[in-house]
Amino acid sequence: MSESVTSGVRDVSVASAFAGMRSVAPVRFRAGCPDCRAHFELAAGALMLAIGASSRTTFYSFTCPDCGAAVRKPAGERIVELLTGGGVRTLRLHTP
Repeated sequence: MSESVTSGVRDVSVASAFAGMRSVAPVRFRAGCPDCRAHFELAAGALMLAIGASSRTTFYSFTCPDCGAAVRKPAGERIVELLTGGGVRTLRLHTP
């Protein structure tokens, strides 16, 4: 007796394959303002990540929703990983 390789496999439509999936909640990041000391959550679209050639030129930035200050903070490897994975806009800085 020989069985077909596709034995037991049925055709699945795209709609039925994704029927059980739920929508994913947007990623929110906790942040704080060094000027007014406020703590808040920001959507990925409110942050910007700049990746430079060194740790001094790799940072993320946002505008404080409470006081309006422009905030810039250093971003180590783990922060870069979290921000890029969460959909934050990324700018790659090139050295001349």
